[in-house]
Amino acid sequence: MTFKSFETERLILKPTDLEDVDLIFELMNSPKWLEYIGDRNIKTKEDARQYILDKHLPNFENNGYGSYTVILKENGNKVGSSGLFKRDVLEVVDIGFAFLPEYEEKGYGYESSKKILEVAKAEFGLNKVSAITLPNNIASQKLIEKLGLTYQKMIQLSQDDDALMYYEGNL
Repeated sequence: MTFKSFETERLILKPTDLEDVDLIFELMNSPKWLEYIGDRNIKTKEDARQYILDKHLPNFENNGYGSYTVILKENGNKVGSSGLFKRDVLEVVDIGFAFLPEYEEKGYGYESSKKILEVAKAEFGLNKVSAITLPNNIASQKLIEKLGLTYQKMIQLSQDDDALMYYEGNL
């Protein structure tokens, strides 16, 4: 099954697939990913490939949406990821984003996530989205708030997890 890609002024957002192993490997081992999202034990490119097969592809197959690889139109560079995630422990689909260090603070997070929110409503019929982040991830909080979501409460996804800031917003 083929899933749609989307475009913004500077970016292409394509469903993450096995062509994105190098990006996923690099992204999931970047310092901020490890600090703010956590170690997913992706130690080799084969681990990254398996992660895509086990996590990313089923999201699209089951929900019609998932993680989108963010690509620069100007040169084709893969710079990060932005997407929608349906989690069993959250009632509302959440938006997530992560970018390689050299592509942070260039507006790609906002531009790609804004497009994700547009298609969440227009393509997937969602009326509300959520976002979660650690209290010390100030950059993520600022982006989430810029996207129009508001802080609701602190939550834990499981007993072993850190407390997370939970945001929601209507589309």
